[in-house]
Amino acid sequence: MKTLRDLAVGQRAAVVRVHGEGAVRRRIMDMGITKGTEIYVRKVAPLGDPMELNVRGYELSVRKADAEMVEVEGG
Repeated sequence: MKTLRDLAVGQRAAVVRVHGEGAVRRRIMDMGITKGTEIYVRKVAPLGDPMELNVRGYELSVRKADAEMVEVEGG
């Protein structure tokens, strides 16, 4: 299973599934990360956390712990 955390800067991938439960899963989905959405990795902070993504035409920063819950394909 490839997750959003595994992607390198400059890679694109499509969301296959959002793992997790309850409020955490809902928060990720509220940010626009839903099944079928294309995500582009713009930057990763020097220490690796957070990641800056381009999702649905806007920039979004997510923690690596949250990125591990997003299963992707492609990249």
